Amino acid sequence: MPQQQSSEKESKNTNLLINESSPYLLQHAHNPVNWMPWGDEALEKAKKENKPILISIGYSACHWCHVMEHESFEDSAVAELMNKNFICIKVDREERPDIDQVYMNAVQLMTGRGGWPLNCFATPEGKPFYGGTYFPKENWIELLKKLNNLYTNEPQKVIEYANKLSLGVRESELIEKVEIKSKFSLDSLSKGLENWRSAFDKKDGGNNQAPKFPIPNNYEFLLNYAFHKEDKLLEEQVFLTLDKMAFGGIYDQIGGGFSRYSTDMKWKVPHFEKMLYDNAQLVSLYSKAYQKSKNPLYQQIVDETITFVIRELTDPSGAFYSALDADSEGEEGKFYVWQKEELKNLLGKDYELAKDYFNINSTGLWEHGNYILLRNKKNIELAKSADLSLEEYEKQIEEIKSKLLKVRDKRVRPGLDDKTLTSWNALMISGLVDAYLTFGNSDYLQTAESNAEFLLKQQRKKDGGLWHNYKSGKSNINGYLEDYSFTIDAFIKLYEASLNEKWLISAKDLFEYATTHFYDEESGLFYFTSNEDPELFARKKELTDNVIPASNSSIARSAYRLGIYFDNAEYKDLSKQMLANMIPLFNTYLPSYSNWANFLMEVAQPYYEVAVCGVEAPQKIVSLHQKFTPNKLIMGLKTDKESIPLLEGKWTEGQTTIYVCENKVCQLPVTSAEEALKQLLN
Repeated sequence: MPQQQSSEKESKNTNLLINESSPYLLQHAHNPVNWMPWGDEALEKAKKENKPILISIGYSACHWCHVMEHESFEDSAVAELMNKNFICIKVDREERPDIDQVYMNAVQLMTGRGGWPLNCFATPEGKPFYGGTYFPKENWIELLKKLNNLYTNEPQKVIEYANKLSLGVRESELIEKVEIKSKFSLDSLSKGLENWRSAFDKKDGGNNQAPKFPIPNNYEFLLNYAFHKEDKLLEEQVFLTLDKMAFGGIYDQIGGGFSRYSTDMKWKVPHFEKMLYDNAQLVSLYSKAYQKSKNPLYQQIVDETITFVIRELTDPSGAFYSALDADSEGEEGKFYVWQKEELKNLLGKDYELAKDYFNINSTGLWEHGNYILLRNKKNIELAKSADLSLEEYEKQIEEIKSKLLKVRDKRVRPGLDDKTLTSWNALMISGLVDAYLTFGNSDYLQTAESNAEFLLKQQRKKDGGLWHNYKSGKSNINGYLEDYSFTIDAFIKLYEASLNEKWLISAKDLFEYATTHFYDEESGLFYFTSNEDPELFARKKELTDNVIPASNSSIARSAYRLGIYFDNAEYKDLSKQMLANMIPLFNTYLPSYSNWANFLMEVAQPYYEVAVCGVEAPQKIVSLHQKFTPNKLIMGLKTDKESIPLLEGKWTEGQTTIYVCENKVCQLPVTSAEEALKQLLN
């Protein structure tokens, strides 16, 4: 019966989104709202009919997007108001981050806050004049009537405000070129870091407010800074955060992988959507943290998260999907939570073990009798309480998890966003390479290379550029700076792991393409969109690091490394200019510039070129990553053919040799990774 009702609804209402490939847009294809995709047809219609535009932006895994759709966009009376007075455009923010970026900026300037769903009203020319995020149905109806009345009766007032706001958006991130200092210093970080420390949650990790997001580049920066400054307290704060996240409900204790954020201070109740970009970066972060701590929990997290991505987010082509929804059967988190009696019936005699491990008690209780599985004690402690050896205890826990996973897999699954984004796939490549270098698991490297081959074969355009999106055999949407910056970084990492120069040359080619189509000579920074893309009301530069590093900070770091590899002073000068432009902002709020700060440490501290030459080079490279040494760049040879300038004369027949160099000046060559690490750590 429900299926029949759905079919009747779909046959009654079908809008232009039905022709799109985005899972998010297709979710709205049978709303009674006359949604149109972003494009010339919608914009021309707005001008022709002199109607304001509603740009409604969200993504498939967004819980509150679903709520607003159900409350308002599926309501025929609300839809009638929208259709009569507005041209309604639906945008998938992940497909079109450029559109999301400019209208989000506008809403933040107007209201001081942002989020999704993002609903922004604009003139027929696309200039914003009002906006917000989620609106309850009654508020939404009232707003539609007010804005229609305003535009109908006082259009000039709307246009004047829209012009001023558009100018504000264009000028909101204006950065001027500054003179490059002869020497960069970590002193630039002192004030910003001092303010950041005051916001640490010293009990549960992360910052001292909810919601809590796992922002990997923030913790990578803190880990790197602690290394350079030998700051044990800072290092302990990072490990506290990683431990608490790994034990919390934000981590899927049964199937692996992290949710997008925690709604509370204790990492207990997640917003249950699972995004590829979070998990990709957290694989990198936990791998690097393992190098420093040797905490077996971190290895477990990496292995389980990669297993989750391969099991649930991987296409047969080798591409990675984007996300899993927060909801199933109309309820957030229903797929992931458990009832006590359900667990008792499933596990029988093993229930008592599971109860203590997963906190089926007041700690894990959420709502409606549901429990979020989470941890708060180490295995060694729980094994002792259960009167079991650690080995036997962990074996039984794995059997319990396996049983629960099989049962859970029979539930109605959350929706899958099966589009592939070049940028997010590149982040996953980097995560897999970091995991390979840390743990030596060749399957990780093989998976990374398979995905990289997919990017080269499917996402590389004939002119050498990149596509942003892939779905059902079709690539479309011209690439954004994030696609180039993260792919360049991923290819450099693949070269460091494999010494296959194809990846390094591809990285260089993509960087050259990006400078041609995205670089702004006047500011010394890169635009987010290509000079070949249709113009929006503002052309922005993505400068601040967030849940994903800013595309500018990412490409700046890569330009510096490419400058070293190819002995190219122009690349290095360009990257240093970018960094110099951003340093004055570090004291405003350092967590928003953490990847820039990572780059500062590479140019302000000793940064080593490590050349590994010989047939055993790949094994030696993995050995070099058994200790945490973030201040190095790897290059090398598996044969006597050399093309990188710094490798000239470094091949020794019959022997694998390691050279630790700084600014082209090398220490005495050694033959073991242990000796090379001593040189790096001196």
